[in-house]
Amino acid sequence: MNNSTETPVTVIGLGLMGQALAGAFLKAGHPTTIWNRTPSKADQLVADGARLAPTVGDALKAGPLTVICVTDYPALYELFGADDAEWGGTTLINLTSGSSAQAREAARWAGQRGARYLDGAVMAVPPAIGTAEAVILHSGPQADFEEHEPALAALGTLTYLGADHGLASLYDVAGLAMMWSILNAWLQGTAMLRTAGVDASTYAPFARQMATGVAEWLPGYAEQIDKGAFPAEVSALETDVRAMEHLIEESEAVGVNTELPKLLKSMADRAIAAGHGGEQYPVLIEEFSKPRRH
Repeated sequence: MNNSTETPVTVIGLGLMGQALAGAFLKAGHPTTIWNRTPSKADQLVADGARLAPTVGDALKAGPLTVICVTDYPALYELFGADDAEWGGTTLINLTSGSSAQAREAARWAGQRGARYLDGAVMAVPPAIGTAEAVILHSGPQADFEEHEPALAALGTLTYLGADHGLASLYDVAGLAMMWSILNAWLQGTAMLRTAGVDASTYAPFARQMATGVAEWLPGYAEQIDKGAFPAEVSALETDVRAMEHLIEESEAVGVNTELPKLLKSMADRAIAAGHGGEQYPVLIEEFSKPRRH
């Protein structure tokens, strides 16, 4: 493996996240080359010791590792398609947000040009980059990840997901689903409690306790999903639906929006109609796995 403090790195794309990535590499002692369509965004990084490459092709030749963080995949293709870059021996780490299909296509595109390719996702805000709180997901050939792992560790906590280039994007959106679901459930409860004069700050500790407690169920529920067997060890879905009805009724009674609990109940109702009422809540994976009904 390369010595993590000697590996030259290149960062292409200097939005807030790209600037944070380049800054973390510099702080860790890496010779860092940068490129951005608008050169003025590089001024502070150059003052801190980075080298501003005149072209994308020059940036790629600066070292064996190039981290890309641009607006989207079309921007990536536009940048590299407009430059007669030499790709041989380069490993591209693409941290641009996109879909799993786009990640797989980009891997094929890079391979056709002689580059190695890892797709990634940053599960952090720019100020967290360079700390353990910044989780950086990677997917693609494991050997390529391991070769550059020491250098990439400057960015935060690394997670390697597997050889499928699309996994980082899928984990990214799955994480967003968790985030919004937790926040929306908290907002539903907050809206209800505010009708009784309870403010959000008072409710938040109880909500956090509930979220943490439910999170403890996930490993056991995951085993049921992986086995395809859902014995009602805690509660049957038909019992859960009665609680959903209570949530809807109470929301209506206090004048709070009922769209979210009604959506959940509609999925549970379909599962019960399909004969799963006596099984445990994770049986709803069958409903989540189906395309949207019209």
